[in-house]
Amino acid sequence: MIEKTNKSITFRLRTSFITSIISISLVLFLLGILGFIALNANTLSRYVKENLGFSIFLKDSVKTVDMQKFQKDIGVMSGVKATRFISKEEAAQTLKNDLGEDFISFIGYNPLPATIDVKFYSEFTEPDSLAKFEKVILQYPIVREVTYQKSLLNVVNENLKSISFILMCFISLMLVICIALINNTIRLTVYSKRFTIKSMQLVGATRGFISGPFVLKGTINGLIGAFVALSILSGIIFYLQNDFKKIASYVDFELLGILYLSVIFLGILITSISTYFAVNKYINIKTDNLYI
Repeated sequence: MIEKTNKSITFRLRTSFITSIISISLVLFLLGILGFIALNANTLSRYVKENLGFSIFLKDSVKTVDMQKFQKDIGVMSGVKATRFISKEEAAQTLKNDLGEDFISFIGYNPLPATIDVKFYSEFTEPDSLAKFEKVILQYPIVREVTYQKSLLNVVNENLKSISFILMCFISLMLVICIALINNTIRLTVYSKRFTIKSMQLVGATRGFISGPFVLKGTINGLIGAFVALSILSGIIFYLQNDFKKIASYVDFELLGILYLSVIFLGILITSISTYFAVNKYINIKTDNLYI
């Protein structure tokens, strides 16, 4: 009979441990997914901004040497990420491929100018920054015209700001919910040990002696839960890399490493703090209230 009771208690303890780990893992996994989306939304936003078209059309009378020097001057300007020179011949060939016919033989000459395409770092793609850059470029005598999609730029910037704000609000809300879920899970686990806590207190155990093992166990549970959550998240990222390579190419692995460390840190922090307060609640509670 005693052996049967001991087996029942052992089974319940294992079940409680596994349930706690699963609950913590799922919540941390949700946080990891949200963090992954936020980081990649930021990376995708940067990619879109840095690939907005900004073209500088050069006059036909400009010598090749002057064009190359001008391109180098642009390349060292603040905010410029990359430049690409497109000759008249290359521009004509590209348009010919797009149209599917030789337009030069039809009109008798090549009307397309030599062009320098400029890419900027995302921080310098604000309308005011590009307007200042345009003003500077137009002062060069070899420049015929500058074009970029101002309306598209405004729409992209406004939409990205709105999406970022909504995403951050949603993540903040989910963070609060996740913390509450982990806290409730731990409180239920500690609740089942409330009589043990009070018994230890009655025989003279100090507050630190009672709470220490519980906090340590909670910390270990948080660490295990974080590793389980990150294992699942890594599996999803591996799947994306194999089946959706274009999406996976936007992943910044340096930021991903920071996300992994953040999930581990949050798992340890939330579980240890929640366990500490839950244990102290039953240390301070009156014995009669343990049965409520």
